[in-house]
Amino acid sequence: MNTKKIILLILATFLTLPLFAQSRGKIDIPNLDGYITLKCDFHIHTVFSDGTVWPTVRVDEAFREGLDAIAITDHIEYRPHISGVSHNRSYEIAQARNRGIIVIRGAEITRPMPPGHFNAIFLTDVDELDKRDYMDVFRAANAQNAFIFWNHPGWENQQPDVTLWWPEHTQLLEQGLMHGIEVVNGSVYSIEAHQWALEKNLTMLGNSDIHAPMRVFASGEHRTMTLVFARSATPEAIHEAFMERRTAVYFQEYIIGKELYLRELFENAVEITVRRTDNTARITFNNKSDLVFHLRKAEHDFGLTYLRNFTLSPYTIRPQSTQTIIVRLNDGIEGGDVNFIVENFLVEPNTGMKYTIGI
Repeated sequence: MNTKKIILLILATFLTLPLFAQSRGKIDIPNLDGYITLKCDFHIHTVFSDGTVWPTVRVDEAFREGLDAIAITDHIEYRPHISGVSHNRSYEIAQARNRGIIVIRGAEITRPMPPGHFNAIFLTDVDELDKRDYMDVFRAANAQNAFIFWNHPGWENQQPDVTLWWPEHTQLLEQGLMHGIEVVNGSVYSIEAHQWALEKNLTMLGNSDIHAPMRVFASGEHRTMTLVFARSATPEAIHEAFMERRTAVYFQEYIIGKELYLRELFENAVEITVRRTDNTARITFNNKSDLVFHLRKAEHDFGLTYLRNFTLSPYTIRPQSTQTIIVRLNDGIEGGDVNFIVENFLVEPNTGMKYTIGI
């Protein structure tokens, strides 16, 4: 073994030991009716491509942060640190560690634009994707029943001026070789990707694309992740949920996804009670989750007056907290609708979810 590989192994051991001693993290996000909510990251790198950590570190980070599943997606075409070994090796090392984390075999298809970078996950043999023509790579992934998604469509290194959908992407979509798209990559939200996901019925993903050691959790934040609404905590159930588009993106304090799932997520996270007196109603929000909700007043029925001002800034419901809003009913008004926008629940590009509470 050469000196470079020995140094990498020593560094990997040094980085891994402190993490292994830490306890399992937890992020409290409610389940949906009939589905469990899995917290996942399907775009991460190790020293087996251009990442800087050993695959076991990625498992330990996920364990510490309360994730349920990860996919090791090292580049097929770009491996500056380690070469001459099977493309499956990083997955095999991570899978041997697992610690109760679902580890999914994947790879990043790394090509110029078009078509750009794509991840293929749920592979059975990454080595079979090491081909010259990119269409042959996509067909090889599809032959393994892989789920294939477009990474960081608006990455400025490949699309510096405007984020475009190319004819090559239409070809991939029409041939069943493209199933999803990264709406958020790391700290970057793509309005175009969000719109394409809705228009073209693509599964929405948000991933960290982490290369260095994961640090956000230590600062009290969470990584960008994909929420998968699965029937069970198994690779097969995750794959089925992907193909049925049952996902959402958890990015900073935002949840991004189809309104069907976001509405149920909100209702399962927040218990709402309304108590009436003669001319007022007290609306109490009991947030039972670790999510944050930013509510802004929308148009409401004539005769209802908010006693707390929502006009200039949103009303924030913090995790694991109980808060109350008081609404005054003008004389002769029996009731009506109190309308909000949940501003950080994006059901369309930069568009929050409407929500109504009846009094």
